[in-house]
Amino acid sequence: MIKQSLTGSSWQFRECGQSPKWLPATVPGCVHKDLLNQKRIPDPFWGTNELQLQWIEERDWEYRLQFTATDALLREEVRELVAEGVDTVARVFLNGCEVGRTDNMFTGYRWDITPLLRKGRNELRVVFTSALKYIRANQSRFKAPVEFSDPVGGHTLLRKQPCQFGWDWGPRLVTCGVWLPIYIEAWSGNRIEHVRVSQTHYSKRDVSLVFKPQMRRAERGLVFKVSVGLDGREITMAETMSGSGTFEVPISDPQLWWPAGLGAQPLYDVTVTAHSSTGEPRGEWKRRIGLRTLALERKPDQWGESFRFVVNGRPVFMKGANWIPADSFVGGLDRERYARDVRAAAAANFNCLRVWGGGIYESEDFYDLCDELGLMVWQDFMFACTLPPGDAPFLKNVEAEARHQVRRLHHRACVALFCGNNEMAQINGALQKPKYRRPYEKLFHKLLPKVVREESGFDYWPTSQWRGDWKYGNSDEAGEQRGDTHYWAVWHGRNPVKDYEKWKFRFVAEYGMQSFSSPKVQATYCTPDDNNVFGPVVENHQKNRAGNQIILDYVSRRYRFPKNQDALIYLSQLNQAYSMQVAVEHHRRLTPRCMGTIYWQLNDCWPVASWSSIEYTGNWKTLHYYARRFFAPALVTAHVPGDEYTVNGNYRRTTVDKVHIHTVCDAVEKQGATIVWELHHIDGRVLDSGHKNAVLRYGESKRQHTLDMRKPMQTYGRDNLLIRLSLVIDGVSVSENTVFLAPPRFIPLQKANTRVQVKRGGADNRFALTFASDVFQHCFQFDLAGMDYSASDNCFDLYAKQSRTVEITLNKPAQATVAEITKALGFYSLVDSYK
Repeated sequence: MIKQSLTGSSWQFRECGQSPKWLPATVPGCVHKDLLNQKRIPDPFWGTNELQLQWIEERDWEYRLQFTATDALLREEVRELVAEGVDTVARVFLNGCEVGRTDNMFTGYRWDITPLLRKGRNELRVVFTSALKYIRANQSRFKAPVEFSDPVGGHTLLRKQPCQFGWDWGPRLVTCGVWLPIYIEAWSGNRIEHVRVSQTHYSKRDVSLVFKPQMRRAERGLVFKVSVGLDGREITMAETMSGSGTFEVPISDPQLWWPAGLGAQPLYDVTVTAHSSTGEPRGEWKRRIGLRTLALERKPDQWGESFRFVVNGRPVFMKGANWIPADSFVGGLDRERYARDVRAAAAANFNCLRVWGGGIYESEDFYDLCDELGLMVWQDFMFACTLPPGDAPFLKNVEAEARHQVRRLHHRACVALFCGNNEMAQINGALQKPKYRRPYEKLFHKLLPKVVREESGFDYWPTSQWRGDWKYGNSDEAGEQRGDTHYWAVWHGRNPVKDYEKWKFRFVAEYGMQSFSSPKVQATYCTPDDNNVFGPVVENHQKNRAGNQIILDYVSRRYRFPKNQDALIYLSQLNQAYSMQVAVEHHRRLTPRCMGTIYWQLNDCWPVASWSSIEYTGNWKTLHYYARRFFAPALVTAHVPGDEYTVNGNYRRTTVDKVHIHTVCDAVEKQGATIVWELHHIDGRVLDSGHKNAVLRYGESKRQHTLDMRKPMQTYGRDNLLIRLSLVIDGVSVSENTVFLAPPRFIPLQKANTRVQVKRGGADNRFALTFASDVFQHCFQFDLAGMDYSASDNCFDLYAKQSRTVEITLNKPAQATVAEITKALGFYSLVDSYK
């Protein structure tokens, strides 16, 4: 088989029917990026430019490429044009002749161009119709009863990335373009069209790969060869005649793939080649495959029905976040861009990501990284919130999309589940009506599970959230018994953060708390004169209605009034981190009743105030540093029953009188540990302390000790007390926690004198920063002005008369002196937000 790439910067584009002048373009890409690169539009992310650029979605655009077909290509019998992704409504022409049409961003296309491809110069042209024009022309087909998160209306008529039309964290930038690779493949005789590979695990030491090749043409006497390698060395070679079309290859000494934290992630290099009976090549298929079993287990238990993932026979508690598209313009994103955020997830002790159904089926780079890092993927089909049509042409289109995507991903070790959609059953009361329920069930309860079953070995779940059957409803009470839950009473409902602890859900797939963008991220989209959080620019970079007011509401419940806007941003991020800590540690304490917690959301697609823990620039918010700690394999955590409240006259009262100390363990090996607790006065005195030796076992959450706080609170006052918790294994503190007995706004924190020592590490770009304080500092945060760096820790509690050392690695500049680091270093803690 011969392949000629048609990607690169040799393309041209223009608006249809307007200027005859062609402008340079890049494929993969999109029209917004090409217009920006040619300085025909301003940066869509700057200021309020988004609002002035929505004319682009109303126009038709065309792209062309002039190329010369290679002689090797022309010698082959069949020549096909392959487009892996076209966004979205387009006609494709080669040398003036139409070869095909597209209307689905999520499926690949292949057209026979044998009679059209010629020697010498060829011209490929792709003509895009405005998505908005298409929607308006098709609105009579179907009208959704309610259109959630759709400021345009009607987007479900088109199989296109839903969040391009706007979401409550993303801009409305409806684009078009060839967004994935495009190329010509030429072949003679026959070719491999697809290889279905499955695994048979007879035992941990006896594993086989089962192959079922699918050829483009029927052909007798085919010979298939399979090579299986690991770490650059071939371990198995097998050859077989086509026969039944299915053959099994045993793997000697199989090395199993495990999720992050439970073992290694060996990936076998598998190559299948086909030859005719006379030795003529018939194609090659290459993949990397991890050997594992992975299933969603739902069995009756003492609480109702389990909802847990089991890998290689071991139940796994899922720890992670929801993933949205990495950019508002997804065409042409490279591995480095994906690696930045996916590796950050792994660095924070994640073992899973949920690819949310309002974005895209992700790139090969994304799934490669998840395979390599042991991040399991909950994979939604691309449907979110608003009901789609259910007519026959639409279902046929979706079936082609689903088969394409499931085939593409069917071999992936990381994929744990295919889910039909996001929140459609949860928020669409219209599904109680038969005229909406019947087409919904036809798509999500019949068609999609059928495709997943026929094309893969993955489990399927109809929607998230879902309780397993209509009869169980969508109440929070039902979520305590079965299925998965999205819990938004905190944030959207403005319930207290402590309400996370009211519910004992089986699996929590969405919940979150927003925060403002960091000052350095705000600087990427506005000037200092425009960065007021209530001004038009920053308000446009907040896409959740009343979002900024809700952030302020939650901040005011817990912290003092900030002295400036930077302090407000700091507090918003601290509140976000605290809120997610309360939720996650509660979910983990519920193990094994609850077996998964996936917060909303990991990343951003542009600079914005949102629920993310990693900003668009890659900057870690306070939450992501907290996540590294609350997702730690061995965790010490506290449950404080009761709460603070006020009575008439605004007098404070509390029902808090005890603190339960728990440990949670996801580490594979049983290990001895010591739980240490210290009762501190806010002035730095240690009033009491204790410890307990314990054995930590995999999958176990255990209440280890209870502290009676009545007497200390009476003696010293609850506002003056805090509890320091440590979990020590082999002399090293592997988990720490601080417990307050009152909201921090009532705690009389003292201004600190902080000592800093900067030492060079083992390389020019590595340094060790040691911080020491004369008083307790809550959420001590440092930064290096003007530098891009990664840190081993940040946003931590710094205790009086104790030091904390953090390692940093510079990314930009690539090196610096100790003096330059010292000059750039700044730091901040909670007390500095108001004093």
